[in-house]
Amino acid sequence: MAFPHRDSVQRAVDLLEVLLVPDPDPAAVARVLRLHGEPEVRLSSAEVAELRSAAVELRSVFAAPDVASAASALNRLFAEYARPPRLTDHEEGYGWHLHVDAADDGPWGAWLVTSSALGLASLLAERQDVPGGLCASVSCGKPFAHTGGGSPRRFCSSRCATRERVAAHRARTPS
Repeated sequence: MAFPHRDSVQRAVDLLEVLLVPDPDPAAVARVLRLHGEPEVRLSSAEVAELRSAAVELRSVFAAPDVASAASALNRLFAEYARPPRLTDHEEGYGWHLHVDAADDGPWGAWLVTSSALGLASLLAERQDVPGGLCASVSCGKPFAHTGGGSPRRFCSSRCATRERVAAHRARTPS
């Protein structure tokens, strides 16, 4: 069976990538939201700041060193942001799905935390492992999700993994 919350987890990863920079570009954030099915979005600087704060909080889940720490971070986010679960079909063509945010048109930051935490918590429960991580490349550190099988990932992409292997090889090889 395909992981049902894969889209919300990948959306979280993609949003964190554009939000966890010193001065996030509202156009880049809106592009990621459109890529993940949100309608045409115009974000104010206050909304981008709210999303960035939410991204900083979500980063703690990706930075968790083990499953218990990830679960603790998710439980803290649920306690702070989530409301009782409810089923909604507000998105045409998406069907009934679970929400834990306050409203379908609530604040962007709360939406990002609750929808992402729900997906990440489902992934943790399904895999019984941390739902993601931060890239081990010294020059990167981007978050990534563990949505597939196999051994745990250490890098956000094959590009970062290759760059680190080449750097380690060069460090071991005499000039």
